[in-house]
Amino acid sequence: MGARESINTAVRHVVPPAGLTRALAVQAMVNAVGNGLFQAGSAVFFTRALGLGPAQVGLGLSLAAGASLLGTVPLGALTDRYGPQRVWIVGLLLDAALFASYPLVGGFAGFLAVVLALAVVGAAAGTARQVYSINVLRPEERVTAMAYQRSSLNVGFGLGALISGLVLAVDTIWAYRSMVFFIAAVYLVTAGFVRRLPRLPEVTRPTEPMSRLAVLRDRPFMTVALLSGLLTAHQTLYLTVMPLWILTHTDAPKTLIAALVLLNTVLIVLLQVRASRGADSAPGAARASRRGALLIALFCVVVPVSGQTRGLLTVVVLVAAATLLILAELIESAGAWGLTATLPPAAQRGAYVGAFGLGSQVQFLVAPAGLTALGVSTGGWGWYPAAAIFVLVGLVIGPAVARAERTPRLGATPASTGAVTLVP
Repeated sequence: MGARESINTAVRHVVPPAGLTRALAVQAMVNAVGNGLFQAGSAVFFTRALGLGPAQVGLGLSLAAGASLLGTVPLGALTDRYGPQRVWIVGLLLDAALFASYPLVGGFAGFLAVVLALAVVGAAAGTARQVYSINVLRPEERVTAMAYQRSSLNVGFGLGALISGLVLAVDTIWAYRSMVFFIAAVYLVTAGFVRRLPRLPEVTRPTEPMSRLAVLRDRPFMTVALLSGLLTAHQTLYLTVMPLWILTHTDAPKTLIAALVLLNTVLIVLLQVRASRGADSAPGAARASRRGALLIALFCVVVPVSGQTRGLLTVVVLVAAATLLILAELIESAGAWGLTATLPPAAQRGAYVGAFGLGSQVQFLVAPAGLTALGVSTGGWGWYPAAAIFVLVGLVIGPAVARAERTPRLGATPASTGAVTLVP
């Protein structure tokens, strides 16, 4: 293959094809500019512009995470009742209004009200966005389209982070207020963009609607959701546990942490679409999830070696470990998309997609403390039991998916997992 063909191939795996896949990817990138800007600048905004203390900020964000966890399933049911596109647009408009209200916040009570509302709205809009992407595309296109969205998402996050650097450099109250007004404008633009996407017809509902929490009784599906959610621990490992390990148990320079974050962004943009191949069926998604789990386990075996090395060799080991974890993230993410695209029934897809997210929510509650205790606090030997946990998850997720695939879903209707015909 010549150089030109290689470049063309690389471009095809980064730039989505024209049509709905590209439209959804562009939407994801635009929306991510606002998210990336706020994530990078929020801590300083809360303390400088709102005058809050670190403890107040931490408490507010923890309560917001709890609200998101409790609301995930019932909010997903809203998507089934009112339609994903409508819920998505309303969520974006509410996000815009809430961000625009931040400069009016006075004290901890006002801050808490806004962050709780943003958490609830974000959970509803996130589920609606995912359900829309599944419903609007043909089954063979869904996982690839989500991969393009994630690649574009990281581009948007990077742009947002760059803008936040300018805001932090100016470091004035008006700069921080302008930041949240800009983010509100991004959400408004995104809402307009989503409104122009093709409309979906109503999905046939069961004669007796399922209660909003009934999906939790679907044990085979919830088992898959929990196992897949545990594998999202690659995020906690990459952003929390590995940096703490580098700082406390290696002689690597602190700047390596920022370099590894950049490496993560670049590889996701370049490789996410390639890594999604074969995950568009339930068995393929199960295989991808298994490979992701085994790669996380391999990371857990490699990373403690960096505690015994010195100098350049330490950096090489850490880069190798980080690359393994990034590959795990790429492949596991594709597996999760495949599972959410194939297992839920169309009539109750919002509730099921929302319930699937509970697995990752549990991970975020348990993994930061648990994996830090195992990997960092033990001095290194705890990485090996952590590796065994991920090997076990990788071994059981395949049979769990097969069982869930054999078990009829609650509220399922004939042909419930196919694509729908668009309304012109």
